Amino acid sequence: MNKQAIIIALLMLGTGLGAGYMMAPKELSLADSSAKPEAKKEVLFYRNPMNPAITSPVFTQDEMGMDYIPVYAGGNAPDTPVGTVTIDPVVLQNMGVRTTKVVAKTLSRSIRTVGRVTYDEERVTRLHPKFNGWVEKMFVDKTGEKVGKDTMLMSIYSPQLVATQEEYLLALNNAEALKDSPFKDVRDGAKSLLASVEERLALLDVPTHQIEQLKRERKVMKGLHIHSPFNGIVMNIGARDGQRITPETELYMVADLSRVWVIVDLYEDDLPWVKEGDEAEMKVAGIPGRTFKGKVSFIYPYLEAKTRTVKMRLEFSNPELALKPDMFANVTVKAGKQINALIVPSEAIVRTGEQTQVFVQRDEGKFSPRKVVVGIDSSGEAQIIEGLEAGETVVTSGQFLIDSESKLKEATAKMMEMINDESAKHSSDMDMGDASMEDMVMPDAMDATEMKMNDMMDMKHEHGAK
Repeated sequence: MNKQAIIIALLMLGTGLGAGYMMAPKELSLADSSAKPEAKKEVLFYRNPMNPAITSPVFTQDEMGMDYIPVYAGGNAPDTPVGTVTIDPVVLQNMGVRTTKVVAKTLSRSIRTVGRVTYDEERVTRLHPKFNGWVEKMFVDKTGEKVGKDTMLMSIYSPQLVATQEEYLLALNNAEALKDSPFKDVRDGAKSLLASVEERLALLDVPTHQIEQLKRERKVMKGLHIHSPFNGIVMNIGARDGQRITPETELYMVADLSRVWVIVDLYEDDLPWVKEGDEAEMKVAGIPGRTFKGKVSFIYPYLEAKTRTVKMRLEFSNPELALKPDMFANVTVKAGKQINALIVPSEAIVRTGEQTQVFVQRDEGKFSPRKVVVGIDSSGEAQIIEGLEAGETVVTSGQFLIDSESKLKEATAKMMEMINDESAKHSSDMDMGDASMEDMVMPDAMDATEMKMNDMMDMKHEHGAK
């Protein structure tokens, strides 16, 4: 009897402990959740203050003795943009972060380019004869010589000119003989013939002084003189003494270099700035210390396919002939166009693929990325079309370190959000699973206990009967 009682007591104790164990986790969890104090922010890892790519799972210092920066799992305030970075002021100073204000101002531009000095095409002449003949004598026979207007260059013999001179003398004599004729038609006919032959001599470029000499001396001249049409430089000589010439022969090329052109290449992004009449300055290596001033005279209406540039023509005065054709020059065009815009330094712009952004200082040591739309650049300044307002503060130096930290923080925040969502979902599934397990396990445990109790009572009755 004592053994049976002991066995029954042990069985009852085991059943009670089993039921208590099944119920304990849920009760403890509820008790812990109600009494649990507010948790501190969890440190995910520590980041090198000078190189965000270097991290450590535990707090440490770099080789310069600077503390690693903790990266927390919590995230920012609800109104703080994703990717906002908070940096200790000491670390901020060590990183060399500089900021500046967004200002509204008038934006202008100076365009720097290179060019080549060339002739003014309106001041170049190429002398060709209008008849066949031979060079009788050259008076200017060296290229590069300076010549004045009406300077005699050469003398040409031409049978055609000789015949025309003879016709002129006949017409002249005829007109003088018939000037007192009583018949008006005869007098007018003689004058008309003389004028026609004289005009033919002029069209053949016989100089006026030779026509006057022919009229005065009444003697045919063998050679026709070629004269310079203006002051200039002899750039080319195409014939020599005794050479046969035709209308295709270029006798001389004379250029007036008192004004020259400079052809420069203009890139596509500079096109909106320039217009005809803008002032330009030029320096050439061959004349150190001197600056030439000119203006934009023409912008060519087509693009060079190979260089993707537009040709632009500048005009410069050159009275001393210091500028020589084919010199290379450094040119600065002072564009007259001005634009009123919001301006930030160009180095404040962070371009990452298709996205353009700046870092705005929200508070002391706190920086947030912001997308912006950038207009034109000019002399290290960028126009902001959209995304900023005047008076805001943007980062101009060290923003790439901040950008690295911002992107890692943004990625960490997204990762933690995904983990929290998965954890909440998993917790909900576990709660439902625990309830169903309790519903299934507790009745089974009670049934098993009851069955054991019945078996023990049956054994007791059988033993008593024996």
